[in-house]
Amino acid sequence: MKVDVSKFDVGLQLGNNGITFAVYENDGTYAGKLRVGKATIEWCSGKTKIGNGHKFELSELVAYLGKAGGGKKALKPKK
Repeated sequence: MKVDVSKFDVGLQLGNNGITFAVYENDGTYAGKLRVGKATIEWCSGKTKIGNGHKFELSELVAYLGKAGGGKKALKPKK
């Protein structure tokens, strides 16, 4: 996969809107957007707009990654 960073600054601290990454498949096909905020992450597949994607608590992702590889259950989007 290819991930484009639309704005990058050394020592960047996330604001209220976070930062959004454009994600592409290896063949160049657009896959979607990944928004990382202060408290949540959001995956917006395809043409899904920010705010309408699958949202997760950032703390859930950190806990999941800490247990990765241990056969733990997948993250579930918050409603």
